[in-house]
Amino acid sequence: MKVFKFGGASVKDAEGIRNVANLLQTVGYQNTCMIVSAMGKSTNALEEVVKRYFDQDDYTETINEIEKQHIEIAKEVFEDATDVSNEISQFFNDLTSFLRRNKSPNRSYVYDQVVCCGELISTKIISMYLNSIGLANEWLDVRDYIKTDSTYREGKVDWKLTESNIAQLPKTGFYITQGFLGSDPNYFTTTLGREGSDYSAAIFAYCTNADSMTIWKDVPGVLNADPRYFNDTELLNHISYEEAIELAYYGASVIHPKTLQPLQQKEIPFFVKSFINPLEAGTAVEKGQPLNPQVPCFILKKEQHLVRLSSKDFSFITEDKLSGLFTKLYQYQIKVNLMQNSAISLSLCLEDKYNNLEQFILDVEEEFKVQVDENVLLYTIRHFDANSDSVINKDKELLRQTVRETLQIVVKN
Repeated sequence: MKVFKFGGASVKDAEGIRNVANLLQTVGYQNTCMIVSAMGKSTNALEEVVKRYFDQDDYTETINEIEKQHIEIAKEVFEDATDVSNEISQFFNDLTSFLRRNKSPNRSYVYDQVVCCGELISTKIISMYLNSIGLANEWLDVRDYIKTDSTYREGKVDWKLTESNIAQLPKTGFYITQGFLGSDPNYFTTTLGREGSDYSAAIFAYCTNADSMTIWKDVPGVLNADPRYFNDTELLNHISYEEAIELAYYGASVIHPKTLQPLQQKEIPFFVKSFINPLEAGTAVEKGQPLNPQVPCFILKKEQHLVRLSSKDFSFITEDKLSGLFTKLYQYQIKVNLMQNSAISLSLCLEDKYNNLEQFILDVEEEFKVQVDENVLLYTIRHFDANSDSVINKDKELLRQTVRETLQIVVKN
């Protein structure tokens, strides 16, 4: 069994869908499980539906627009799009019906029940199209296989049950299913976190003891920097699992942070390749592979917040105070991307995914003086050299920290 994962950029339109079909015919699709994301920016559009729902705005117009976009794509790739259009409309009818009858005030629960439509619809369109051109496949609802707890938006995988479910799939076949999704013990939809489709692919690779896993991207492989923000990027030909985990931990967007651990446990070779040039080698992630070439790797994280905490009475920030602070950060679901402390102060570069920073600050102001720089940039440079920080505007630098081969710098936006 091989596992392929295609992201939203690869299936964003009719041309992309046809290209996926050509790619499969070029590299082969026998004994393959194919994980597919929502098309293009569909997840963002569905997030807008959730926002409008809780703001008590009219969300039906947004739903209708998303439905129209998917039907237009279907009409471009099918000679007769009647059946697939009916399937698409049924998904959106179910979505509208859910929102009308929902009584839960839990935003994360509602989010998961809404945004899942993107993956379900994209995979249905692609599965039906591939079948129509002779690439016989079986569409799977991933919620029957990946089981999680009820932590909506960040579902924690029940590995024992998930492995048991996936093990029932015959190893000979061509399957198409969704990334990003699972279901809880009550069969309500859960999601695995943004960009969780890579993780979904790794789960299937682990549970099927796959020969390999390949993520197909719009870049030639894993680059040493994101070309949207850095010039003169280089392709990394080989990297180890450990190095890939480090890059993912610090925020390299090409690999999801939770993806590598399942692959490393079973030493499953992992490739990142271009869906534009599928026969090129791309990047291989395998056990014991040195970084090749040996170059600095740059990672930029936006929408960060630098919070400086200091003792009001000049007392030491001791372990009990640190424990209390990190308990609150966990409570408010705020991620720490950098920490630097002295005897009486603590600096934290924070990622406020759920917009709880203001409440956290109000909570800790009783005990600490608090200074906040909002919307800062965090640069992380792995394997830095003497010239690596030339990409940083020194006049805007707020904090710098070096740990072995990793340099992190916080700067004003």
